Amino acid sequence: MITLRDITVWDTGETIDLTIPEGTAMPDGDYDATGLTLAPGFADPHVHFRDPGQTYKESMVSGCEAAASGGYTDVLIMPNTVPAMDGETLADPEAPGAREVLDAGCDNVIDYLQHYEAIHKVDLPVRYDLCVCASKGRVGHEATELDHWRRYMPGQDDESKDRYQLAHPVTAISDDGSAVTPQILDDVLAMTRESGLYLIEHCEHHDTGAVNEGPVSRKLGVPGIPEDTELKVVERDIAKARETGVHIHFQHVSTAISFDAIRKAKAEGLPITCETAPHYLALCDEALLEYGTLAKMNPPLRSEADRQATIAAIADGTVDLLATDHAPHTLDEKKLGFLEAPNGIIGLECAYGVCHKVLVDGGHISDKRLIELMSVEPMRLMGHKPTDITTLLDEQNRNGEPGAKRTLDLGALDTATAAGIGLAVLNTGEAWTVDPEQFHSKARNTPFGGWNVTGRPLATIIGPRLVFSRIAR
Repeated sequence: MITLRDITVWDTGETIDLTIPEGTAMPDGDYDATGLTLAPGFADPHVHFRDPGQTYKESMVSGCEAAASGGYTDVLIMPNTVPAMDGETLADPEAPGAREVLDAGCDNVIDYLQHYEAIHKVDLPVRYDLCVCASKGRVGHEATELDHWRRYMPGQDDESKDRYQLAHPVTAISDDGSAVTPQILDDVLAMTRESGLYLIEHCEHHDTGAVNEGPVSRKLGVPGIPEDTELKVVERDIAKARETGVHIHFQHVSTAISFDAIRKAKAEGLPITCETAPHYLALCDEALLEYGTLAKMNPPLRSEADRQATIAAIADGTVDLLATDHAPHTLDEKKLGFLEAPNGIIGLECAYGVCHKVLVDGGHISDKRLIELMSVEPMRLMGHKPTDITTLLDEQNRNGEPGAKRTLDLGALDTATAAGIGLAVLNTGEAWTVDPEQFHSKARNTPFGGWNVTGRPLATIIGPRLVFSRIAR
C-alpha cells in the first residue's frame, strides 16, 4: 500500500492523505507529498497512436505509456489508422495494415482496437475511446454508414458486449487530418445527428503550401498556406451548426480570425466547442527558422499575432480545452524537408509543462484553470465525468471530526466508483528540462527538446491502481 501524506486538493486547497492500494510503479510505503497537488487526471480527445499500420512510429502500448507519463488517464484515438477506422469490413488482406487486423481474428479496425489488450495480452495504463471516420477510407468521397458501426457506440446492445467493447466505445466522428469534404458534409451531419455523437472537425483545408504564408515562408522559399484556409472551414461549419443543431468541435484552432468567428458563434448560443494545442500557444512560425521541420504541422504555426490571439482566446474562455494532437513520426521522416516531411509533433509528455510555463507563469490563467482545460473540460467533451475528489472525501469521512485531516482511501471504494477514478499527482512548481530521449513514446519529433519548463506530472492513477510514478522518497 502507498500513502501520499499531506497532498493538496487542486480546487479546494485542502490538505489530505491519499492511500493507493495497488501499483508497481513505486514501492509501498509512506511518502511526503507536501507541496504536491492532487487533480483529476488529464484527458486528451485528440491523439494519434498509429496502431494498426504504422507501429514503427508509435503503438497503442507506447502511446498509452507516453500518456500516463504525461498525467493523462483518458484519451480519444483518432481514426487515421491504416486501414482507416471507418467500421468497414476489411476485404483486401494485402491492403496496408490489414493483415495485422485480420490475423488477430478481427474484421475491422474498431474491433481490433477494442480488443487490443486481449489480442496482445497487455494491460494498458490509460483508458481510451475510439473516433470513427466521417468518410469511408477517410478519403472524403462517401460518408461512412452508421449501421456498420452503430453497434460500437455506448448504449447499443450493451448487455451482449464483452468488457473490452464496453471499455472502448466509439464516441465521436471525424476525418481528422482532413476537413470533412463539401460533397459529403450534409450526409455526415445527418449521420452525426442520428447517432447522437458529435463531429470533431479538422478545421483547415489547403491544396498547396507547407508553412504559414508570410515573411517566414518567403525567407525559407517555401510555399505558404494562407490563414483563411482555416477560417473558411470554421465559417462553413458554424453555418451548418446553426442550420442543423449538430455539435461541432473544432480541432487545433490557430488564427485570430477563426477565434473571432468562434467567439461570435458561441455568443449566438450555437453548439460549437473548440480546442487549441500547446504548440500554437507556445510557438509562432518564426520557430521554423530554429527548429526546421520539427515545427512543421497542420494547421501550420501562424504569426506571433496569432499566437497572442490564441493565448487571449484561452484566457477569455473562447477555447474550451487544450489537446495535444500527439502525432508521432520518425526523425528520418522529419528530415525530408519542408515539402515532403510529414506534419505534426508529439506532445503528451511535455504538454503540461509547456502550457504551465506559457499560460500560468505568464500570468494569463491560474493553476486551477489550466487543470480545468486539460482535465475537466476534455472529459466532459468525451462524455465522461472527471473525478470529483471532494465528493469522494465527503463520502468517506462522514463521521470524521470537524477540522481533522481527511484521508481518501482508493482501496475502500466500491468497484463501480473505483472504475471511474482518474487522478494525477502534480508538482505545479517543479522546474525541469524537456528531454525527448527520456520519453516513453517511440517518437522524438518535438521542437520542445531542451526547453526549460515548470509544472510536472509525477504520478497517474486509474481506479485503485497507480499506473505511473516518478515520485521519489
